[in-house]
This record gives sequence, structure tokens and C-alpha cells, in this order.
Amino acid sequence: MISIGFVLLMSKVLSHMATLIVSGVMIGYICTAITDFVVTFADDSDIVNLHNWSQGSFSGISWENVAVMTVVIFLTSACVFLMSKPISAYQMGEAYAQNMGLNIKLFRALLVLLSSLLSACVTAFAGPISFVGIAVPQIVKNLFHTSRPLLMIPASFLGGAAFCMFCDLLARTLFSPTELSISTVTAVFGAPAVIVILLRTRKEGM
Repeated sequence: MISIGFVLLMSKVLSHMATLIVSGVMIGYICTAITDFVVTFADDSDIVNLHNWSQGSFSGISWENVAVMTVVIFLTSACVFLMSKPISAYQMGEAYAQNMGLNIKLFRALLVLLSSLLSACVTAFAGPISFVGIAVPQIVKNLFHTSRPLLMIPASFLGGAAFCMFCDLLARTLFSPTELSISTVTAVFGAPAVIVILLRTRKEGM
């Protein structure tokens, strides 16, 4: 959340998208350097836990963790639902949204913060699981043939949960007793889905 706060501050100073992307990458490198510094002085058990967390896994999550996630995600998702109408207006373009009385700068900042908080809450306990946030909303959108936020928000939530459960089941049972990283399985299914969607979008654009 501190990192995304820096990115939001940089977006007020930098006007070019490419420069903003580079600044985000640099912040990522700074975070990596801090992590490496902490690991250097960490105990061996903590290093093993960090390695397991970095691969993405639901096996280490306790009911206490679930209780914390439930509170944070419930409150944050409720705020996202309340923003359904502004999101619909924003999908029509910034000019249309401004004509409808939407404060574009405030809206974008809130949307980025809420989505970052949802991602950060899950990642804190389950680790970084790749391609779920990219692939699942696009798959759900193509299944329902709509981009209405009132439908897409709950569909993405449930679709992401079902996708993670399916991939976690494969990760645990495919090469049992050896357990795969869940990110390995999500990448196998998610990466081809994103490629197909990008190619289809490009074909439709042409």
C-alpha cells in the first residue's frame, strides 16, 4: 500500500505514461532491495517461510487469517459496489464521466486504492498468485458478454475464487505427495487465456 501510495503521488508529478511506468518499476526494485536486505539478517526458518509464501499457497492460511481477510474484503468490496455507477460512467469515457459530474482524479485514486487493498489483503496471506487478476475478469467478461460493473464485480469475485480452488486442487493432487506452487498452475491456465483474449481483441480491432 505504501508502494501504490508513492505511485499515486508520482502520477501527480509525471504527465507521461511511460515515465510513470518506469517510476513504478523503480519502486518495485526498491522494495526488492529492502526485502533482500531483511532476508540477509533473517533466521533460516523465516527465509523458508518467505520462500513458500513467494511461490503462492493456501496451505499456511489459518482461520484467524480468514477472519482478518473477511473483515477487510467485506468492507472494501462494499465500497467497490457503491462505486458501480461511477465505474459505469467512466467506462463510457472520461469526457462523459465528467459531464455526469464525476470527479475523475478522486475516482481514479479511490479505484486504485480499493483494488490495491483487495489485492494486498489476499497476497499478504496467500502470497503473489499470478494471472488471477488479469485472466479471470477477461474470461468472465467473455462468458457473460457484458462489462456492466453490477454483474462483473461479483462474477469476478466468484470466478476468481473458483479458479483458485480448481488450481489449488490440481497443485495438491497432480503430483501428490509433492505439492506444486499454485502460481505454476494458474500460469499454465491463465497465460494462454490472456494471449487468446489479446489476439481476439486485436482481430476485432482490425
